[in-house]
Amino acid sequence: MIQILAGIATHSVALLLYPGLAAMIAFGILVELAWMRLSRRDSEWPELPRRRPSPVLGTVALCGLLASVQLAAPFNPVPGEERSIVLASVGLAFTVWAELALTVEFVAEPGLLLVIQLCWLLAVLGPAVQPESLRPQVLGNVLVPGLLPVKVACAFLYLLCLPALLRLWPLAPPTERRGRQRLDGRRILTWFPYCGLFTTLFVPPSADDAAGVVRFFALTFLVAAVVIVAGIVVQRRGAAIVRGTYTRAVTPFAALVLAIVVVTSILMR
Repeated sequence: MIQILAGIATHSVALLLYPGLAAMIAFGILVELAWMRLSRRDSEWPELPRRRPSPVLGTVALCGLLASVQLAAPFNPVPGEERSIVLASVGLAFTVWAELALTVEFVAEPGLLLVIQLCWLLAVLGPAVQPESLRPQVLGNVLVPGLLPVKVACAFLYLLCLPALLRLWPLAPPTERRGRQRLDGRRILTWFPYCGLFTTLFVPPSADDAAGVVRFFALTFLVAAVVIVAGIVVQRRGAAIVRGTYTRAVTPFAALVLAIVVVTSILMR
């Protein structure tokens, strides 16, 4: 009985505080403010959302929580053997599926977005080809030279997909009304899961100490900074060029990554 109560308390801390809801919101607000300040030429601060939380926002929050507690963050209360990269990827995938299912009229290029998400899933699951483990901390700790091409290719594909998945690209739905920019609650709730998952998958895990916490968050903020720069670049390139790039370049590159994963799997047996 005591073990059950302790497990409930541990998972509650993980979900509500760290690396769950509190960490998600704090990280997301900081990065979102940085994105909005750097991506807009005017100096006005964004407005807070005026609408009540929607079912989509609630779904994104729950799925983001599911993904966040799977990260290889130092002092994560969830035991390592209970974490799974599948849960993290499915949780983040549902954040997009919820938008497509409930508010497709407010989603720019839904078909292309779905294709990009499939490419992102390949980037997430590709590193698991040889370790044959779905534990996030195991995948990040694999430093086999033969797997280096897979990890580099998957990491690059992961970063290519994030500007679209985080809606940083210049494509806008037909129903969008231009006005003063407001904080995007859905993006705030997914900055940390997306960037933290990259750190988990492609960087060796940090130790459970103060230096490890600083290292993990420094790397995760660095990933967010790279994504912000990529978002600014695609914003300035224009909608037509970005649409063509994702259609004619990112998708073929994902096919190349898949080929690398398959060949590596065969050679490493």
